[in-house]
Amino acid sequence: MNGASREALAAARERLDALTDSTSVDAAQLADELAAVTALLDREVSLRRVLTDPAQAADAKAGLAGRILAGQVSGPTADLVAGTVRSRWSQSRDLVDALEELANTADFTAAQRAGTLDEVEDELFRFGRIVSSDTQLRAALTNRAASASAKGELLRSLLGGRTKPTTERLVTRLVTAPRGRSLEAGLESLSKLAADRRNRAVAVVTSAVPLSDTQKRRLGAALAKLYGREMHLNLDVDPAVLGGIRVRVGDEIINGSLADRLEDAARRMAS
Repeated sequence: MNGASREALAAARERLDALTDSTSVDAAQLADELAAVTALLDREVSLRRVLTDPAQAADAKAGLAGRILAGQVSGPTADLVAGTVRSRWSQSRDLVDALEELANTADFTAAQRAGTLDEVEDELFRFGRIVSSDTQLRAALTNRAASASAKGELLRSLLGGRTKPTTERLVTRLVTAPRGRSLEAGLESLSKLAADRRNRAVAVVTSAVPLSDTQKRRLGAALAKLYGREMHLNLDVDPAVLGGIRVRVGDEIINGSLADRLEDAARRMAS
């Protein structure tokens, strides 16, 4: 997002934070209802254009949203959506993207309250690794010809009772309503959003063998010092990494593996 949409999203995030600071607000219910509004506006193109039309008065747009949602969602959700459509959006689709982010953030807030945010982050990462290593599963989950209900049933059979409810809700929404994203991009976006929930970054760490608790603590501390913020480590084991580790933080890769050093040496010799 850029311009007006970036400012509108920042304001929406602040409203969500203020709302979820109250323990009387059910964050999981808020997430489900915001996801339903996201689906509605993603489907009803003409409606979202009206709600983001800069020629329409902010109060008029908020009033329209309130009438549409009356009796369909709780008061906190209706108020949050009304406040969001009052803002100016550069593109109508930006409003839908923002509401989807708010829904996911509300779910992460629910997990944080329950003390399960770390587990949800780890489960999302492990699910991504499972999908990337199973081409048939990935094909089934990304098959455009398959119905959302069929994909949802498949996910219930895979995740039901095996992951935290928040993880299952997030993955199910991503798979059944990808909105043009790849599954991998969607999972990475969720991982970053979860990390932002507590102002920390995500480091994907690949090693030949599992790291010990001491090694994980030392690596986390070193990365936190390097990047100036707390790090959540997503750990992966790959025997192809002959020694050392490989770390990815966002688009930056820190190569410390023997395999990488051998490849680098080979390239130097060839040149």
